[in-house]
Amino acid sequence: MTKEALAELIARVSTWSEEAKEELAQSIVEIETRHAEDYELTDEDRAAIERGQADIRAGRIVSDEEVTALFNRYFP
Repeated sequence: MTKEALAELIARVSTWSEEAKEELAQSIVEIETRHAEDYELTDEDRAAIERGQADIRAGRIVSDEEVTALFNRYFP
């Protein structure tokens, strides 16, 4: 969303009912909370990261060309 479109939307909020404004406020708090929280890695996350790092150290990676070929094969 562009800054202009966002500004227009925010300007229209003043015309909304109090109920709609309260709903918007609750939604904003929920979204902000979801995006502002630190993500706690699970043991499964840590294990996946370790496997990926081990693959990189062992040279088990594919080239950009191989990735491109794979995408072109399944998403022509």
